[in-house]
Amino acid sequence: MANFYRELTKILSENGYAFLRSGKGDHEIWLNKVTCKKATVDAGITSRHTANEILKKAGLLKAF
Repeated sequence: MANFYRELTKILSENGYAFLRSGKGDHEIWLNKVTCKKATVDAGITSRHTANEILKKAGLLKAF
């Protein structure tokens, strides 16, 4: 199975998001200081549907 973590965080970084803090388990909180939106990213994302949903909640277009 593919792991979408690296690609997802790259897309978030390119769109103004930066790592804010660690969450529970292997989750991370990313923040966009311009829009004040937060995105919760699981380091073990194996579903493209979940990766696209994170992008959607972050206000970005789906990429997977």
